Amino acid sequence: MHLIARPLSAEDFAPYGDVLTTPAEPGRAYFEGGLGNARPNARPSLSMVHRSPPASLPFEANLLERHEFSSQTFMPLDIARWLIVVCPHAATGGPDVARALAFIAGPDQGVTYRPNTWHHGLTVLDRPARLAVFMWRDGTAGDEEFVPVTPFTIGEAP
Repeated sequence: MHLIARPLSAEDFAPYGDVLTTPAEPGRAYFEGGLGNARPNARPSLSMVHRSPPASLPFEANLLERHEFSSQTFMPLDIARWLIVVCPHAATGGPDVARALAFIAGPDQGVTYRPNTWHHGLTVLDRPARLAVFMWRDGTAGDEEFVPVTPFTIGEAP
């Protein structure tokens, strides 16, 4: 399978979560509507990530992850472009890779993945990057699940 990554838009990403952007005018934008946690003992977790080296396209994906009970938010602090790959949960269990989509986010775009959304791990393009990550954790296996998938490639439109 070969996916072509398209520019990230709120409309196309909506089934999987929210696209977060800084307001164009002075003021504040709220994005708590997409945050979710289904475990009463899970606590908020805020972390900082430094990702290096950058990947290049075409890129081969062979592992997907999900946070079944928690949303997960990535907020860029210092980044160029970054790759987002998502797919729904299959009716038979696991990721529905046949319905995967790929997006390229810009330096001014963050995302919140809805709980139970399968996604590829953080993949930065062009140069090393720093991001803030917010989710809920309770220290159990329910915090995150990783599943190997048949490798597929993600490219970019010419």
